[in-house]
Amino acid sequence: MALAFILADRNSPTSRALALFLVSIGLSIAVTVLVEGPWARRQGIPAWGGLFALPETLAFFFAYEWLLRVRRTVPARNLNTAGPDRLVRIAQILAGLYWMIALAFPEQRHEHFIGDLYAARAGTSRLWFWLFAAPLLVSLALGSFSGLLLLNRRPDRAESLRMLAFLGGAPFMASGLVLPAQQAPLGTAIGLLIFLVGAVQYHVTQGRRAQFLSRFLAPQVAEMVRERGLKSATDERTLELSVVYCDLRGFTAFSEATSSKKVIRILREYYDAVGTAAAASGGTIKDQAGDGVLILVGAPIPFEDHAGRALELAKRIRDLGIALSDRWSDAELHLGVGVGVASGYVTAGVIGAASRLEYTAVGAAVNLAARLCSEAEHGEVLLDQRTIELAAAESWRDAVRPGEALKLKGFQQPVQSYVLTPA
Repeated sequence: MALAFILADRNSPTSRALALFLVSIGLSIAVTVLVEGPWARRQGIPAWGGLFALPETLAFFFAYEWLLRVRRTVPARNLNTAGPDRLVRIAQILAGLYWMIALAFPEQRHEHFIGDLYAARAGTSRLWFWLFAAPLLVSLALGSFSGLLLLNRRPDRAESLRMLAFLGGAPFMASGLVLPAQQAPLGTAIGLLIFLVGAVQYHVTQGRRAQFLSRFLAPQVAEMVRERGLKSATDERTLELSVVYCDLRGFTAFSEATSSKKVIRILREYYDAVGTAAAASGGTIKDQAGDGVLILVGAPIPFEDHAGRALELAKRIRDLGIALSDRWSDAELHLGVGVGVASGYVTAGVIGAASRLEYTAVGAAVNLAARLCSEAEHGEVLLDQRTIELAAAESWRDAVRPGEALKLKGFQQPVQSYVLTPA
């Protein structure tokens, strides 16, 4: 189980702490059954026998460390969270106190605590039993109470499922220490199974989220995230790429005179058509705002032929947009589509706060593509000089004719435009 968490979620601090907790449980079982028990039968518990209690102490410690890290990921919502956090630290200290007692009285721990629950209830060895049991019981109570307070703050649903499973399974896992040897494995196994159910639900929920989010990425980006991890796909870098921007002509007047349901239906069809065209050219949709769509060609996946891909994408969007707008328009309301393409160096990467991240690109080419799009007529694709230079070796020059020198907002000098002629 620990290996599963590390392999599936190695970059998560919470999953790392949880994996260490599970490793400690495994070591505790192995040490108790394979080392401490046979050693005690052969020659008794040595003076250093308190070391046998270290794995179970670490299990408690890392369980509370996981709880503390989960608490830090949940917004406080104007609540005082310092108190419950201190309870978790006190629970860890009590687990350490148990180990100190075990170091001081190793023989008594083995004889009167491990597997001695029923004897303690019957009255024998009661003092020794509770000397070891009390710190762990109070520790478990404080940790469970802090966990319940965390659930009241409505943490992430996937983490809530794992938390509930842990709170339900922890008493059973802890009972493995004090139940007789014939029953201890059953108690531990029941606790681990309860926790396993929550852990599986955690990964199922995260997988569904990843599947949902992958629909907002180009298939190539989703594949990169799957193969190389999220960091490789979203590292900030400065590179030359091409930007394609498209929007609908007459959309504002059309939306004011048309029912909202029809507008949504049209936008959905428009987005689907643009998304299909972008995926075919390796483009990544960065923004969809109203009727405008901004597409990056060359990031996060770099392409040497990004300019040619961008022109091919612009051509497809123009052709699809003309066909769709002809079907949507009527005698009074007309829709059209315009496209702008620009190339240049931009800085692309992930920006934002911990609560929300966004993949973005910053550079003059992004603004220029949007400005060229705003100047384009229905069915027209306007390009900048750099795109023409990059695409010249790809036989696109014959498909382009010079346009006007445009005075664009945000650019001091007029920008020479080029028009992608119809096929």
